[in-house]
Amino acid sequence: MQHHDELPHTLRRIGLLLGNEYAWPLAYETLIEKLGSHLNYQGRRFDFEVERLTIEPFDLRQPVRQHVIIDRLGYWHMTVREWLKKSTLMNDSHTVNNPFTFQSMEKHSAYCVMIRLGFDIPETWLIPQKQWDINDDRARVTAENYHQLFELDEVVEKVGGYPVFMKPYDGGGWRGVTHIKNRADLHKAYDESGLQTMHIQKGIKDYEIFCRCLGCGPQILPMRYDPDQPLHNRYRIEHGFLNAYQGDYLTKLTRIINAFFGWEYNSCESLLRGSDIYPIDFANAVPDTSLISLHYYFPWAIKALVRWSLYCAVTERKTRLDLQTRDYFAIADRDIPFNEKLDLYHDLAQRYFETERFDVFCASHLAHLDQLTLEYFSSPEWDEILIERCRRSFPAHEHDQFIAHYRGLINYWVKTEQDRLSHH
Repeated sequence: MQHHDELPHTLRRIGLLLGNEYAWPLAYETLIEKLGSHLNYQGRRFDFEVERLTIEPFDLRQPVRQHVIIDRLGYWHMTVREWLKKSTLMNDSHTVNNPFTFQSMEKHSAYCVMIRLGFDIPETWLIPQKQWDINDDRARVTAENYHQLFELDEVVEKVGGYPVFMKPYDGGGWRGVTHIKNRADLHKAYDESGLQTMHIQKGIKDYEIFCRCLGCGPQILPMRYDPDQPLHNRYRIEHGFLNAYQGDYLTKLTRIINAFFGWEYNSCESLLRGSDIYPIDFANAVPDTSLISLHYYFPWAIKALVRWSLYCAVTERKTRLDLQTRDYFAIADRDIPFNEKLDLYHDLAQRYFETERFDVFCASHLAHLDQLTLEYFSSPEWDEILIERCRRSFPAHEHDQFIAHYRGLINYWVKTEQDRLSHH
């Protein structure tokens, strides 16, 4: 019998493409380090190396060392996005998330897809941009000859009346989103939209629950969300706020969206009113991973990233370049009830994420991650990161208040996690 030390060693490199993030990369790197080089999979012993990647000129033929790349920049940073495409096309690196679809399948395309699949997307119209570059003669001639004059108020009537939301067709971090309640708000928002192309979307009145589901691979975490609160208080700590039908539907919805577009770390927002569920925003492939906003849910996100990235690394997962769109549309076009379509879509999503294989991998090779994570978020090492994160986020006179606030929330997670593991 071969001893662990005699197994062939395989190094897997994980690259992080980061912006201004602080706490989550440190927590992620620490948990990878604490797991150590003890992951034996299919006759090989795996070592892991995490590297923060820098932005610089690159040769298209230059080899890429990273096997898995967690991307937080490619959505808006063109150099990074094109490097990710190159690393996928030429070097078979696996990127979380797909660098192609987030360019071609922004919020507008995502709405179109989900309408085609039969989901209850609120009535949504695209309107031409308010302003054009006055120095662009081609744009001027096109506008003069082919742009139809339209009444903005008539569009709102056709959408279904107030309230409506106006938001950029490509979205991103709540940029340019306006809640519009009357005609004055409407015209002000359109005038201020400038060169952006905008959606007008029907607002859902009297909704009961705003839910944001965070998905990482096949792992889904539904969280109650209140967008009217300050950033640090939007995610509500409520367990069991969804009934069985709602929880099952939103879990399937999030997996389907993420699998369809190859967004393996993405969040999906929905409004719920009784049995009616309205997905309103689900192209968030740079999802909120900040301690300041996620607080209690932050450890879950880090654990989920660790599990999924290690699974992708050891199984040599490749970014899917062919999206298999027609497989979903073939189901959408069948004359069967929607709940049957939902299950068939979900079967495709489960195959995309290799959910059964992933679950076995986690149970067999990462069973100790829960305990390691619990110990880490109870440690002085983590507390120093929490303190520094609060100092970076809040004015000096609020430091003590928010350090105590976030300590309390993380300590509450530690307590509930201890209870969960003791009953597991």
